[in-house]
Amino acid sequence: MKDIARQQMSIKVESMDMLNAQIQMEGKASASYLAMASWCDQRGYIGSADFLYAQAAEEREHMMKIFKFVNDCGGNALSPEIGNVNHDFSSLEEVFETALSQEIEVTKSINSIVASAKKNNDFGVENFLQWFVTEQLEEEKTMRDILDLFEIMGRDGIALKFIDERIKAE
Repeated sequence: MKDIARQQMSIKVESMDMLNAQIQMEGKASASYLAMASWCDQRGYIGSADFLYAQAAEEREHMMKIFKFVNDCGGNALSPEIGNVNHDFSSLEEVFETALSQEIEVTKSINSIVASAKKNNDFGVENFLQWFVTEQLEEEKTMRDILDLFEIMGRDGIALKFIDERIKAE
């Protein structure tokens, strides 16, 4: 019976497995952004905290979009198990360096799934992921722009207050 169900999926098994790994990655990214937001909240970086809470919600939306797509294609989306989330940062700049690093990893993963889907003629998956490709370019740019603020404005005192206020406006 399971073999018949797998034959009726409109995505390939390899794509489904990779998308389930992406669901896990997006869930972890959401949890990671929550940890970053909490760190900022505890230190009075309210603008950054608000921005990071919004990022956490956005990553969860990405996770849910992929989750629903897998199920809609007849696949079996797996709920992520999240562990090993870092809650300890040494500075506001490190928070955003971590965020950029995380976004780069997500981009690599999305690109890998697109490449695999293309290779396997899994056109529905390839098409579905085009939105994510564009989204990741925007996410990385946003984090790089924020990190540029530290170079321009500085890393202590009033500079951090100005950066935090500027991030809120992002």
